[in-house]
Amino acid sequence: MSMTFEKLKEIREETLQHMNLRGLPTDRPNAPYRWSVAICMETSCMSSKAREIKQRLLELIERDGKGDEIEVVGTGCFGLCEAGPIVIVRPGETFYYHLNVEDIDLIYEQHLLGGEPVRDLIYPESITEDGYLSYFDIPFMEHQERIALRSSGHIDPEDIREYIAFGGYEALYKALVEMTPDEVIDVITESGLRGRGGGGFLAGRKWRATQASPGDEKFIICNADEGDPGAFMDRSILEGDPHSVIEAMAIAGYAIGSDQGYVYVRAEYPIAVERLENAIGQANDLGLLGENIFGTDFSFDLEIRLGAGAFVCGETTALTASIEGRRGTPRSRPPYSADKGLWGKPTMINNVETFANIPYILLNGPEAFKKIGTEKSPGTKVFALSGKIKNVGLVEIPMGTTLRQVVEEIGGGIPNGKAFKAVQTGGPSGGCIGPEHLDTPIDFDSLTEVGSMMGSGGMIIMDEDNCAVDVARFYMDFIADESCGKCTPCREGTKRMLEILIDITEGRGDETSIPRLERLAKTTELASLCALGQTAANPILSTLKTFRDEYEAHIKEKRCPAGVCKALTNYFITDKCIGCGLCARQCPVSCIKGERKELHVIDTEQCIKCGLCFEKCPVKAIVKK
Repeated sequence: MSMTFEKLKEIREETLQHMNLRGLPTDRPNAPYRWSVAICMETSCMSSKAREIKQRLLELIERDGKGDEIEVVGTGCFGLCEAGPIVIVRPGETFYYHLNVEDIDLIYEQHLLGGEPVRDLIYPESITEDGYLSYFDIPFMEHQERIALRSSGHIDPEDIREYIAFGGYEALYKALVEMTPDEVIDVITESGLRGRGGGGFLAGRKWRATQASPGDEKFIICNADEGDPGAFMDRSILEGDPHSVIEAMAIAGYAIGSDQGYVYVRAEYPIAVERLENAIGQANDLGLLGENIFGTDFSFDLEIRLGAGAFVCGETTALTASIEGRRGTPRSRPPYSADKGLWGKPTMINNVETFANIPYILLNGPEAFKKIGTEKSPGTKVFALSGKIKNVGLVEIPMGTTLRQVVEEIGGGIPNGKAFKAVQTGGPSGGCIGPEHLDTPIDFDSLTEVGSMMGSGGMIIMDEDNCAVDVARFYMDFIADESCGKCTPCREGTKRMLEILIDITEGRGDETSIPRLERLAKTTELASLCALGQTAANPILSTLKTFRDEYEAHIKEKRCPAGVCKALTNYFITDKCIGCGLCARQCPVSCIKGERKELHVIDTEQCIKCGLCFEKCPVKAIVKK
């Protein structure tokens, strides 16, 4: 099919006529359906039976012949993953949360047929005196601004026509028909967009370097090899709005002179891969990929390459090696990918989130993008907010938003009345930021100044029950396992640092442990081949800087202040004990003795430190020391 702008507008208008209110400026006041039911079909909600909820609702609608009254839309991520599975009924913006499959029967009968929302199933913070807040007006969304996630939660990611209905592929048309490749790159450069994959390199400069590199064949690669623990930003974008990435890659291909692109995505993301394959097929069918796009002489094809889950393949040279079918290990640079990348040809590589910003910038102009964020870090950033936080989920915030705003206002604070301890940003390559830096603005430079980094966007919150030494051990265990082994400093240095951390957490640390850690950290940082090794020690160095007293307690006092490290933790029963005997009945090794209604005692020599007694005591009479 040969696509024209007139056909694109025709698809847009036809699709909008059959879509209900979705909360975007293109909403139609005269909606064709009485109700529109949006169900999050992202991985986390689907793991909580969102697929079964959608199927059950469709069965009820078919049973009663209500298909012309009720629209059911499977969408991408709404963001508040903690509340999943999420169902939103429009009009009225009724936000249902934590649903079971049987709950949809009640919603169908009472709300969709009877017109009365089921109050007990509604998200409490959306309820007001006058009715219900829109999902996008609840406190969780108050400080957010969506660019990369602009369509997620609004459209069906498996239907290209819905993407087109909300302006999809108009940026590609504008680039191909109204702009030269140089003008496209000028707009991206002027926007100040920095790569969202971690390095923060200026996207426009990277595009220009690849365009200027001599060669009759060039490639575009989307790096979707998201491997940080706790990170799911790129996966969510691909699951919720794959066409935004496809459109952006075609624009980049036009700008640098490439007719072939590859999306390198890890095989552990089956839903993202499935939706991406579907989207590429639909774009080809409509002539938005392939030969002579929009009747121009520009052609662009797109293919998927699956990664096997090696963390190091997020590094550009290891990634290109993997696509070529070789072992995914880094090589020294220069030459850089812009000069000699995939199969020795000039190659431009951006990550998923970076690409997702491109259509917005082209359609709205660089100034609109620069109005958001800070001078040196314009735009927004998507974060996967997880750990000890009330509102676990996906957030997109303007650069310059403070860590405190994310933790206390967007995140809803630390649950169970616990105290905030630290936030880990940047994944294994980042660092722990303590409470003294909670007012730090979130941007590339500010996070680096406090000893962490932006990274791809993982943000893990820790409370008083987390042990800083154990956190460093966890990340070093991950890094040591993921090191490709090509260079000695990373291969051996990470293992030796891990061994020292294990010794500290198991009570074998001595006065040489910290100096050896610091010496190994600096050596690994200076001598490693790629960024994996060069940043491997960041979790150690950042926790030593902020929580050195915890390391010293482990080493000098053989004590874990947080009570996490089992070898250094003992359980004791205080005089709060009421002698109920519940702890003794729970103990798997029978090391708790005492008569009924008398103070019980734990034999610390026999105790295996499983923590069951601590968890089950009804009067909190058991303490960890």
